[in-house]
Amino acid sequence: QVQLVESGGGLVQAGGSLRLSCVASASGRTFSRYPMGWFRQAPGKEREFVAARGWSGSSTYYADSVKGRFTISRDNAKNTVYLQMNSLKAEDTAVYYCAANLGVVVHTKASEYDYWGQGTQVTVSS
Repeated sequence: QVQLVESGGGLVQAGGSLRLSCVASASGRTFSRYPMGWFRQAPGKEREFVAARGWSGSSTYYADSVKGRFTISRDNAKNTVYLQMNSLKAEDTAVYYCAANLGVVVHTKASEYDYWGQGTQVTVSS
């Protein structure tokens, strides 16, 4: 069983930065092998893809809306994936979730991910 715990959300002014963290605990599994993703869901909207990264970083994807502002990274030794968010906008306000896919392909669809964290709220004031 994989457990994912996000942290780092909060309230920030437009133009500011936040860094989200997601720590994975995976009994009997090697977390470093799995592609990891970040998704977000704003009130009244569907969950949407933000960023995803394979274990080595050779496959990294971003939603167009965050490209150039957000960076996904991971520290496999710490079983942690990060989302550095810069130049935040009011439209970035959402609950942010990290997710793990127990395969090898890096996906951008939420349905392809097997495990999810509980989410962390990010609120950007304009």
